Amino acid sequence: MKITGEEIERVALLARLHLTGDEKARLTEELDSILGYMDKLNQLDTAQVEPFSHALEAANAFRRDRVTNKPDAEALLANAPDRDATFFKVPKIIE
Repeated sequence: MKITGEEIERVALLARLHLTGDEKARLTEELDSILGYMDKLNQLDTAQVEPFSHALEAANAFRRDRVTNKPDAEALLANAPDRDATFFKVPKIIE
């Protein structure tokens, strides 16, 4: 077994989780199987495999950033109940 019940309890304590005995046993078994699978993957020879960031060839789908509507301070502050030059004026809330 790769992970112990004590390790599950420690992680649960750090995450502020309250686990029952059944939940601890189930998580121990599930995390142990995940770690076992990772060990199996680590046994693969990947020396000839080039690193990649995505399984499919993808081009950047994002558009270029362009300013299409510059903010107009007068229009933005038109409905403000109170203002100071180009700023909203709000009541003081901290004494």
